[in-house]
Amino acid sequence: MDNTIRHNGIIERREGDIFYVRILQQSACAGCHARGMCGASESKEKVIEVTDRTGQFQVDDEVAIIGQTSLGLQAVLLAFGIPVVLLILAVALCLQVGIDETTSGLAGILFLIPYYIILYFMRAKLKRHFVFTLEKPNNIS
Repeated sequence: MDNTIRHNGIIERREGDIFYVRILQQSACAGCHARGMCGASESKEKVIEVTDRTGQFQVDDEVAIIGQTSLGLQAVLLAFGIPVVLLILAVALCLQVGIDETTSGLAGILFLIPYYIILYFMRAKLKRHFVFTLEKPNNIS
């Protein structure tokens, strides 16, 4: 099994060794023959920041962005898994001490603010951890 995530894209701009690559992110059902009749399929354009020092890429080049599957799972955990657990714990704790349900729900949501602030201030470290690479068009599958 291949442990990489691949997205085809086009280099939109370059700032030194940093390339901004525009990709079309599609839902898993985007290839389905019934997608025109279904409201579940969607696609969005995203711009991904990739550092490359090889010197073989230019603006408007067609490229493939490669990332490790494990990094994708870690990103989902940071963005959704941990916040859901924190939300549930905060609401349960508030309910346990006798706070009403509405206030407990609001407290649970407010409890997420410090988590996302911490993620924001750790963005430079996370950017170094979540690394993508570029490949030339002849390697695009």
